[in-house]
Amino acid sequence: MTYTLIARCPDTGAFGIGIATYSLAVGSKCPAIATSSGAITTQAFVNPTFKAFGLRLLGTGHPAQQVLETLKGADPDIEYRQIGVIDRWGSVACHTGTETRSWSGHCGGDGFAALGNVLKDRAVVDAMAQAFASGPTNDLAERIMLALEAGRSAGGQQGIDGPLPERSTSLLMHDADEHPVLDLRVDSHPDAVSEMRRLLEEFRPYIPFYRQRWREPSGAEPQDAFVEALPGPS
Repeated sequence: MTYTLIARCPDTGAFGIGIATYSLAVGSKCPAIATSSGAITTQAFVNPTFKAFGLRLLGTGHPAQQVLETLKGADPDIEYRQIGVIDRWGSVACHTGTETRSWSGHCGGDGFAALGNVLKDRAVVDAMAQAFASGPTNDLAERIMLALEAGRSAGGQQGIDGPLPERSTSLLMHDADEHPVLDLRVDSHPDAVSEMRRLLEEFRPYIPFYRQRWREPSGAEPQDAFVEALPGPS
């Protein structure tokens, strides 16, 4: 009961993953990125060992499809899993197991994939892919956020008794540094996609500020002064 957009920016080499789900604390379970190497998401009946194993394979230069086949061969319950992998060249490989709950599936384009399970129908991942592909090319985080919002608007998750709310979201992004430039999480909220949008808009101005604090601490202004100078709501 999860929908996800995984992508690599061809201009900057940044990787990003956005996820929305009925489950709680999704950011701790599903996404993983290694700067300059690749990204992976494991979902449906999550196998948490895929994250470290997959990143090790990506880090040694294995292409996405080879990583996926290795993971599939290592798990006797692979048909319960859904996996998305993207490598340093932007190649994408996905698996949706036959035992994942319907509707489940994936689609993709150049350097990205949308995948999900326990969805209303295929229109959810199609809407995500279209939103990402038509988004602003210079802002990977915004494109992924637009994809999550499009997935929600297209019907999102559909359980046994009807629509399911998005109770947690994650937006993870690595660009030039070994640590994430974005690692935003909504662990429990009745409208987690809207809350993630709020968090992204609030955090975005802080990105250059936090970069300066670790790269040039002697020249960084006090955080309270930075906050005071931020523009107020329009």
